[in-house]
Amino acid sequence: MTETASTTPTKFAEFGDRKIAYRKFGSGTPLVLNIRFRGTMDSWDPLFLDELAKNFTVVIFDYTGLGASTGTPTYDRASLVKDAKELIDFLGLEKVVIGGWSLGGVVAQKFTVTHPEKVSHTILIGTAPPGKPEVSGEPLFIKTAMHPFNGLEDQTILFFEPASERSREAARKSYDRIESRKLDRSPVIPEAIFMKLLSEAKDKTTIYPDPEGADMEVLASGVHPLLVISGDHDIACPIGNWLPLTTKWKTLHLVTVPQSGHGPHHQEPAFCADTVASFVKTVL
Repeated sequence: MTETASTTPTKFAEFGDRKIAYRKFGSGTPLVLNIRFRGTMDSWDPLFLDELAKNFTVVIFDYTGLGASTGTPTYDRASLVKDAKELIDFLGLEKVVIGGWSLGGVVAQKFTVTHPEKVSHTILIGTAPPGKPEVSGEPLFIKTAMHPFNGLEDQTILFFEPASERSREAARKSYDRIESRKLDRSPVIPEAIFMKLLSEAKDKTTIYPDPEGADMEVLASGVHPLLVISGDHDIACPIGNWLPLTTKWKTLHLVTVPQSGHGPHHQEPAFCADTVASFVKTVL
């Protein structure tokens, strides 16, 4: 029986005093995905993952100390990159497509710069480029994200486009798909831990991508093909910060999903997965 995102078991990679929880399924080129702020493996839409698994061996995981992983939690960029690198080495993967959503996109960028020999392509979803943003996110995002629990209505605001009935319907369907996994789920990150991590990252230098833009030159150089998938109304990481870079970064491909927000891959899972597959296959 073919494993799916909703049925594949959680496994553990042991590294001394901590364990990284991960799931691996599908076949083809390895694609390692880094999750968003406050997210776990069960924050991904399983339909998006299953569509990816038609062309890739998909690897998702929980950062140290979060979800089902053990150890001391932190959102320090270097530590999150270390999690990804050690898991990739544990799995014996020589080269991967590295990807990420939101904070995970920050990790994917930093991983690409830090371990260029391990990366064939970089996939960035609903995230921000290096440097100080020219277009700021909307206060509604942080206000909503701070709620103790983010149910369907919160997730519609955070990751979709509430003004669009089409997007609201997509949010309902995605929410139900995410909740469909009943067993072996990653534990929700407790509010106390979330608030502690948020406090530690209050200067934003740990969770935002390279505020001084030190990695900009490397990412712009064209060494690795980069695909950015963005909603046209992302209230966390506005697409306006990517637009000026399309004429400066040598291999930057920017795809916009209309009437969508911070989670375009959850609104259009098949389209986004097909776009990733086509990009990796044809852009070398």
